[in-house]
Amino acid sequence: MSDSPGLFDDADLPAPDRLPKLQGAHAPLAERLRPHHLDEVVGQRHLLGPGKPLRVAFETGRLHSMLFWGPPGVGKTTLARLMADAFDADFLPLSAVLAGVKDIRDAVAQAQAALQRGRSTIVFVDEVHRFNKSQQDAFLPHVESGLFTFIGATTENPSFEVNSALLSRAVVYVLEPLDAGDLQLLMQRALEGTEVGAIEVAAQERLIRHADGDARRLLGALELALQAAVRATQEVLSAELLEQTLGATLLRFDKGGEQTYDLISALHKSVRGSDVDASLYWFARMLEGGADPRYLARRLIRMAVEDIGLADPKALTLALEAAQTYERLGSPEGELALAEAVVYLAVTPKSNAVYKAYNAARAFARDQGTQPVPLHLRNAPTKLMKNLGYGRDYRYAHDEPDAFVAGETYFPDGMTPPHFYQPTTRGVEERIARRLQELAERNTRGSVVSPSGTESDSAATAPPSD
Repeated sequence: MSDSPGLFDDADLPAPDRLPKLQGAHAPLAERLRPHHLDEVVGQRHLLGPGKPLRVAFETGRLHSMLFWGPPGVGKTTLARLMADAFDADFLPLSAVLAGVKDIRDAVAQAQAALQRGRSTIVFVDEVHRFNKSQQDAFLPHVESGLFTFIGATTENPSFEVNSALLSRAVVYVLEPLDAGDLQLLMQRALEGTEVGAIEVAAQERLIRHADGDARRLLGALELALQAAVRATQEVLSAELLEQTLGATLLRFDKGGEQTYDLISALHKSVRGSDVDASLYWFARMLEGGADPRYLARRLIRMAVEDIGLADPKALTLALEAAQTYERLGSPEGELALAEAVVYLAVTPKSNAVYKAYNAARAFARDQGTQPVPLHLRNAPTKLMKNLGYGRDYRYAHDEPDAFVAGETYFPDGMTPPHFYQPTTRGVEERIARRLQELAERNTRGSVVSPSGTESDSAATAPPSD
C-alpha cells in the first residue's frame, strides 16, 4: 500500500444498498452494521459464494441443524440470525456461558408453542462447547424429532468439545478469519454517515493488523478512533490519532483452546524441522498472544527429549537451564533465555531414536507379560536367598576387562534379546552407534563363563545391593 491519505477508490468494494446507516442507535458499531441480508455478509466466500453449501441451503430452503466453528468475530451469530429471517422461523438464542438446563426446557416449550401456531423454530446456542454433556444431551430428542432446528456456534474444535451424538446430527461449517479485503470493506461501510471521510493508508494497515481477522474487534477499535477524529475535527483519520486510541494489540490466542494446540504444534514442528526463523516466529506469536512462558518452557524441554535426544544431550540441559533462568528473571528478560533455547533446539542435530526405543520397549513389556527375573540378576541380601541361588554366577562388570561382561545376557531366561534402540548417525549418536557396534562384536566373540573360584569369589567384589 502507498502512504497517500486516500481511501477505498477500489470499485471492487461496493456497499450494498440495503446497508443500515450509522445514525441514532446507541448499540455498538459492530451491532449497527450487522447484515440484514445474505448479500451484505462480508467474508466466508467458501460457504456463501455461488453453489457453495450455505448459499445452496438458503436458496433451496433446506434448513438443517448445523455447527459454525470459527474464531471470534467472523459472522457465526449473524448467519444464524439470517437463517431465521430467510426461513421465517422463530429465533431463540441461548448463551452457553449463562444458560442452564432450565433455559433449554424453556426453549423447548417455546418451540412447541410455535409449532402449534404453524411456525418453525431455530434454537441458536452460542459458545456451545461450554455446555456439559448432560446439557448437550438435552437437545438430542428434540433435534431428532424435528421440533426445532439446532444451530451451535463454537470457537473450539467440535470433535473434542461437542458430544458425538449431537455432532452426528449436525453439519459442521468451518468459518475463516476475515482477510484484509473483507476488513477494508467493513471500514468503508463504517465511514458512511459519519463526518470522517477517509482513513490514512497507514491507519488502515494498522487497523487490519489489530483486528487479526475479527470484524467485531476491527469495528470496536474503529468506532473509538472515529469518535476521536470527530472531536479533533479530522476529516481524515490519521495513523497518529488511531494509535492514541488503539491500545496494545494482542494477537489471537485462546489459552487452553484449539488455537493453543495449533500454535504449539507449529512451533514444535518448526523446531523439529530445523527452521530457526519459523521457530522464533511461532514462539513470538504465542508470547505476544499471552501464552504463559512457563508452558512454553515445558514444551521446549519435551522437544529436547523427544526430537533431539542423544544426538545432542546438551540440548536437554540447555532447555532446563532456560526454564530455570525464566523462573529467576521473569518477563520480559527471562523470555530471552527461552528464545535462546528455541534457536539451539532448532539448529542442533535431531534424533527420535530414544523416543522410539522407549515406546517400543513399553509395548514389548506389555506384550510379554510378567517374566521372572533371572536368578543371576537377583540381589541376595540374606542367607536364604543365597541358598536359593539368588545372584549365583553373576559377573560383576567392574571386575571384567573394560568393565564389560562379554557374552552376558540381562533379559529373562529364554527371551530372544530385542533391539529397541537404533541410534542415528547424527551428532553424539554417531559415537554411540560405534560404541554399540563394538560391544555387539565383543558379545559375539565372547561367551558366558562362570567366574573362577567359588560363588563367594564373585560375590566378594559385588556390591551388597542393586
